[in-house]
Amino acid sequence: MAGVERLTITLPTDMAAAIKSAVEGGDYASTSEVIRAALRDWKLKRALQLQELEALRADIDKGLADVAAGRMKTFDAASIIARGRKLLADRSTSA
Repeated sequence: MAGVERLTITLPTDMAAAIKSAVEGGDYASTSEVIRAALRDWKLKRALQLQELEALRADIDKGLADVAAGRMKTFDAASIIARGRKLLADRSTSA
């Protein structure tokens, strides 16, 4: 490992127990290895979230440009809210 920095972290008891259990069970060689794996997963998830956010911003910009150019359908706030709630519910159950 090229650059290594030692950090001290504080975790809730259940998280610390899960990490220790993973090491004791032989899934990982050390607690540091567990944390590194978790951080790699977090970085991937965060990158996906940022991509989704950028796509959402692009969609909003496109929608605003369509409104400005007069390219729009009748606005139905209730329908849009219902669709958004459904998309959010579908996303929650798949995550």
